Amino acid sequence: MFDSLTDKLGLTFKRLKGHGKLSESNVKDALREVRLSLLEADVNYRVVKDFITAVKTRAMGKEVLASLTPGQQFVKIVSDELTSLMGGQAADLDLGGRPPVVIMLAGLQGSGKTTSVGKLALRLKSQGRRPYLVPADVYRPAAIEQLTKLASDINMPVHPSTTEQDPVAICNSAVAQAERSNLDTVLLDTAGRLHIDEELMEELRVIKREVRPRQILLVADAMTGQDAVNVAEKFDEDLGIDGVVLTKLDGDARGGAALSIKAVCGKPILFAGTGEKLDDLDIFHPERMASRILGMGDILSLVEQAQDAYDQKKAAELQRKFRKNEFTIDDFREHLRQLHKMGSITDLMEKIPGMSGMLNKMQGAAPPEKELLRIEAIIDSMTKKERINHAILNGSRRRRIARGSGTSVQEVNQFVKQYLQMKKMMKKVNRFGMKSLMRGLMGGGL
Repeated sequence: MFDSLTDKLGLTFKRLKGHGKLSESNVKDALREVRLSLLEADVNYRVVKDFITAVKTRAMGKEVLASLTPGQQFVKIVSDELTSLMGGQAADLDLGGRPPVVIMLAGLQGSGKTTSVGKLALRLKSQGRRPYLVPADVYRPAAIEQLTKLASDINMPVHPSTTEQDPVAICNSAVAQAERSNLDTVLLDTAGRLHIDEELMEELRVIKREVRPRQILLVADAMTGQDAVNVAEKFDEDLGIDGVVLTKLDGDARGGAALSIKAVCGKPILFAGTGEKLDDLDIFHPERMASRILGMGDILSLVEQAQDAYDQKKAAELQRKFRKNEFTIDDFREHLRQLHKMGSITDLMEKIPGMSGMLNKMQGAAPPEKELLRIEAIIDSMTKKERINHAILNGSRRRRIARGSGTSVQEVNQFVKQYLQMKKMMKKVNRFGMKSLMRGLMGGGL
C-alpha cells in the first residue's frame, strides 16, 4: 500500500545521508520533501503540519546535530514520529465485562463490514472465545445470506434473521439467544449506506441504546483515503466509536487513512484487513507499520505469521533434512505448500528488510505468486522418483516435464539449477553459519 511513499522517503533519506552531517539548511530541504511525500500519500494536511513541526524540533536538537550518524538519527526520529502518529502501540479490543460481550461493527456500504465480522469471529475463535454472528443489515441485498455463508465456512453459530425483521429487534433477540447458548461474544453486522445520512445514524444510535455494546468498531475502507478519515470523524461525532478496522490495506491505497485517523479523531486502528481470506486480519502495530513505510520491513509480524501458519512438525523435519543435506525436490514442494498458508508472497516479501525495494525493481517481471505457481507446475509434472532423486533428470525426462507443466525445457533447467543453489546455500549455513550465507547472497560467492 505504501510503495510510493516508501520510495520517496527512501530517496530523501539517501540524499540526506550523503551530506555527512546535518545542518538547518539540509534538514529544511529534507522536511520539505517529507511534507510533499505525505501530502501526496493523502495524509490530512493538519496532521502533516504537526508531524513536520515535531520532526523539525527533534532533528535540530544538539544531540542529533553532534551525532556521528546524524542521517540515521533523522530516520529514527521520522520513524518514532510516524509510530506516535498512528497511536504509539497496538491497542487491544476490550472484551471485559459480563458475557456475552457485544461488539458492534458499523460503517458505510462497501467498506468490507460483513467480511470483517467473519474475520474478527475467526480471530476470536482462535483465542478460545465463542462468537455469535448477527446479521442485522436488512436493507442490502444478500447481506444476511453473505454473513450466514461466512459463519458456515468457519463453523460458527449465526443468528437467524430475515429482511422483514426490525434491526433493533434482531440485535436484542441475538443477545438474549447468545446468553441462553453460553456464547461469550456477540458480533453485530449493522446496516450501512453509500453515504452518511441521519436515518442510518438514528438506527445505529437506537441499537447502541438498546443493546449497550462494549465496543463500537468502525469499518473503514483504506482505498478511500481522506474520505475514510472524514467518515471516522463523523461516525465518532454521531455515534461514539472505540476503534477502527481499516480494510483493503493490500490494495493501491496511498496510506493517508492509516496515517491520519488516530491523529484526527483520536481513536486507534485496532485491526487491518490485508486480503480477501478470512484469516487476513492483522492486529495494527503502529511501530511495525512505520518500519514498513520506511522500507525496513516487519520481521516480527513475519515470524508471528510463520508460527501461526507453518506446521511445526513438518518445519522440524525440513530443518533436519537441511542439516543432513537430504532436502529433495519433494521436500521443496512441501515447503511451498506451507508457504502458501502464510498468505500473499508479495506481502511476505515486503515484511523482509530491503525486499520492498527489490520488488519495485521487479516491476514488469512475473509477480512472485505467478512465479511460484510455475515452479509448482514443474514439480507436479515430475514423478515421485524424480522428485526424490533429481540426478535422474536426463534430457528426455526434462522435455516430458516441460510438456506436462506448460513450460519450456529452459525453464525446467532453470528450476533445477535454483534448487541445487538452494541446497548449496543451506549446506553452507550448516557448516559456517548465517554470516557465511549472507556473504554468499551479497556476492561473496557460494
